[in-house]
Amino acid sequence: MRVLFLLLLMVWLTGCAAGGGGSSLERYTLPPGTYTAEQTEPSPERTLIIDSVQLANYLAGQGIVLQRNDVLMHQASSHLWAEDLGRQLRRGLRQRLAERLPDTRVLDSGNTSNAWHLRMEVDEFQGRYDGMAVAGGRWQLRDADGEILTVEPFSASVPLTSDGYPALVRALGKSWDEVANNVAQRIRAL
Repeated sequence: MRVLFLLLLMVWLTGCAAGGGGSSLERYTLPPGTYTAEQTEPSPERTLIIDSVQLANYLAGQGIVLQRNDVLMHQASSHLWAEDLGRQLRRGLRQRLAERLPDTRVLDSGNTSNAWHLRMEVDEFQGRYDGMAVAGGRWQLRDADGEILTVEPFSASVPLTSDGYPALVRALGKSWDEVANNVAQRIRAL
């Protein structure tokens, strides 16, 4: 039954990605994070600057990417990101890390003295043929002197709860939540 569901989901997403005749363009934004911790207002003990979120070339286009099999990537022509994906990921990461690291001031840019610097390289951020939304890559954290504190891979897979691009985008947002959880956990440990 699950195989039949995944096969039908794949056929439907493939049809949507092909931009069937006369279909209109749909534009999507990543949902905000889904973190529900009790918020306190401590004064920031440190500053974290997100220097960059770099995307693999195949993710840098406007179309949402669907991995059709182990080697075939397809960028949708009718289901597009409403805004540059790299900007959305960076803004979403800032929001998610600020929520998860209440003792840290998280900024998009700047040259604040004594700030740590985070750099993300995103190699995967797509729907996959097995009904999963995946995010993967590596991140690097440097201290204020430019010394590398850690370089670590990240990987997250979230199952789609229904068919279609809205469900895929929501699942991709949840995968970014998982990435932020893991990065925040490691930063707290340093």
